[in-house]
Amino acid sequence: MKQDSTRNTTYTVDCEDYVHVVKFNPFDSGDACSLIAYGGNNCVVVGTCRFQEEDAEVEGMQYKTLRTFHHGIRVDAIAWSPETRLDALPPQIRFCTAASDGKLRLFTSDLQDRNEFQTFDGHSDYINDLVFAPKDGQEVASVSDDHTCRVWDLEGNEKAHFVLRSPGMSVCWHPEEAFKLMVAEKNGTIRFYDLITQQAILSLECEQTPLMSADWCLKNTLKIGAVAGSDWLIWDMTRSSYPQDKRPVHVDRARLFRWSQVNENLFATTGYPGKTTTQLLVHHLGHPQPILTGTAAVGSGLTWHRTLPLCAVGGDHKIFFWVTEM
Repeated sequence: MKQDSTRNTTYTVDCEDYVHVVKFNPFDSGDACSLIAYGGNNCVVVGTCRFQEEDAEVEGMQYKTLRTFHHGIRVDAIAWSPETRLDALPPQIRFCTAASDGKLRLFTSDLQDRNEFQTFDGHSDYINDLVFAPKDGQEVASVSDDHTCRVWDLEGNEKAHFVLRSPGMSVCWHPEEAFKLMVAEKNGTIRFYDLITQQAILSLECEQTPLMSADWCLKNTLKIGAVAGSDWLIWDMTRSSYPQDKRPVHVDRARLFRWSQVNENLFATTGYPGKTTTQLLVHHLGHPQPILTGTAAVGSGLTWHRTLPLCAVGGDHKIFFWVTEM
């Protein structure tokens, strides 16, 4: 794995396909390496990463492909299950994908003979995001352009169904708030649903559109971030249903917002893939300007490492990695 300074990425990995989405496993899989999955035009590739920032014996970065899963259609979103374990005998890999045909696919593998997948049918339009229940991994939530958020069990049965007022863009499930689901809509509203009563309990307002992406801060359950129009916005839920902080960041429009897994003041945003390069910006709430600007030829997806201040973006037959300061 080479260090690539021309594109100012810290590391790059060559991939067998165009990378539409890339996702670090946010859960502890019981192994020193980090699991990463990327989705291409008709496959999902699962691999492991190890970085010199976490292991002095590694020079730069080590990447190894564990398995390529045939998908048959373009992959648009990936969610990891907390049931994924590399230290089990046999190991278990479990993840769910959303595809351009409006279906969810649940993959379970022991990286040897057992490779199963199930299809979940129900959405009537494009699925924008999905997430596993973070504690036990027994349910999956998804949001779609069909103005619904749905919660499924692992057999593909619908356990809950929330009607939205506009396309659902992001869905988040916080490990410390296992009975609440956060759903962000394109019209600029972010709602929290109680999964016991299946009622909306709280909402936040952007006051601008289109909201393209929102995230719930892992390190502080009261912090929500989003991108809408060309701005990023941050809420502190103890204070107001309107954002406490916002800033214009991407010239045309912002596309994705992701909190760091290790610092409640660190987050990244991406712009729309432009004619030549897409822009990744890493922000720290203590700094007025972005602390890192990265460019990658047509990028897609955005994900943070579980224990390092390191994020990754997909591109044309590549994954780009940037290490930032805390």
